[in-house]
Amino acid sequence: MTHCCASSNSSPKKHICPVNKNTYSHVATHTILHHISNPWEWENNNQAYYFCDDPDCDVVYFGQDNSVISKNQLRTKVGIKEKSKNSLVCYCFGVTSNVAESSINAKEFVIKQTKEKTCACEARNPSGKCCLKDFPIS
Repeated sequence: MTHCCASSNSSPKKHICPVNKNTYSHVATHTILHHISNPWEWENNNQAYYFCDDPDCDVVYFGQDNSVISKNQLRTKVGIKEKSKNSLVCYCFGVTSNVAESSINAKEFVIKQTKEKTCACEARNPSGKCCLKDFPIS
């Protein structure tokens, strides 16, 4: 007998982007809902979705069925897909690529906030993950 609240989700943690053919990690559906334009019109087809972080690929999210959500379908600019020093590295605290490169204080602040659990990466960052890996190496 199966427990009523048991998860039957057996979706793979990684999947190949149908456009660039590279493998990417799972992203939560609620993360996508925070970034797409008109989320009330999106049909998520009750499947797993993945985040493509390739700056040269127009796809941001793609489904297990190879459906795609492109940059132009989002209300959020995806920093890793932009080629601007003003693109966001940290969505929770508004740290741009330029600031991340020029201020050690910005990264230290984000590290502190992350440790204190005051960030909201799963909703604010289009990848659904912590931004610290996206900061320039200092």
